[in-house]
Formats: sequence, structure tokens, C-alpha cells
Amino acid sequence: MPALTDRRWAYGAFAWLIFFVVSHVILVFFPGDDPTGDGPWDMRAYVIFNVVLISMSAIGAAVVLATVRPPARHLPRWLLLAPLLGGSVLLVIRGVPGMAENLLMVTGARRGGFMGAADISTGEFWTGIGINTYFFTGAVLLLGTTVSYSRRSAGSGPRRSADQVR
Repeated sequence: MPALTDRRWAYGAFAWLIFFVVSHVILVFFPGDDPTGDGPWDMRAYVIFNVVLISMSAIGAAVVLATVRPPARHLPRWLLLAPLLGGSVLLVIRGVPGMAENLLMVTGARRGGFMGAADISTGEFWTGIGINTYFFTGAVLLLGTTVSYSRRSAGSGPRRSADQVR
């Protein structure tokens, strides 16, 4: 199936990851009024958390791009597949429940989502919908990239001539 080996998955995932990196860099430098959300952590923990996310996403962007670049053909398959699988798992864990939460919110079954209050503002409602959709989109793109690369690279071992096969 051509769709499962299409390289466009990688370009979509790359764009998603770069947007994620840029948005979190902006959040570190312009954190807003209360970036810690009245949680038990301080500003230092907020910055460390975001730097870790930025680093993981930047590495992920490089890995995703490597799946479609000719120089990466010389890398061992597992070197690209391991971070792709890890990133896919993380985004699926964040994206799929987020989409389920969107369904709860849109249908009115739970306006505030899984944990939210029932009396959230319209702005909070649509922000939640947007963020959950964003992470679900990332999960779909990275999972598509992982499957595509896995299928394209499965037969990339040493080629045997017709004489060697007989």
C-alpha cells in the first residue's frame, strides 16, 4: 500500500515537531502570568521541563528527517526506529485520551473533560479542544512516519543478485 510507505508522513511529523519546539521556546522566554498553574513546582522546574521537551522534540525532528534523507541509509535501522517508536508511544498516550476527552466535551457529556470542572469558560473549552486535537494530530503523523519508515527500510538490507538467490 503506497500510503503506508509515503515519505510525506515524515515531512508532516517534522513540521509538527518544529512547531512544538518553537512554541515551547517561546513559552520558556515568555511564560505569561502563572506558567506553573499554582502547582507544587516552581519556575525552575517549569523551565527544566520545557527544556527537556524541547530537546526531545528537536532530536525527534532530526530523526524524522533522517528517515527520508539519503545519508541516513547508512545508519542501522534500529537507530531510527527506536526513537520513532518511543516518540509514537508518548504521543499516542497523550493524543488518544485527548481525543476521547474532546468527544466528551463536544457531546456535552463532560464539558470540562476528564478532570475539569463543568463550568469552564468558552475560551477554556476551545483551548482544550485545540490542544487535544494538536497532540492527536502529532500522534497520527509520528505513527504514520514510524510505519512508513519501518516498511520502507525492512528490505533495505544487502541486495542479493539473482545468481545468489538460486
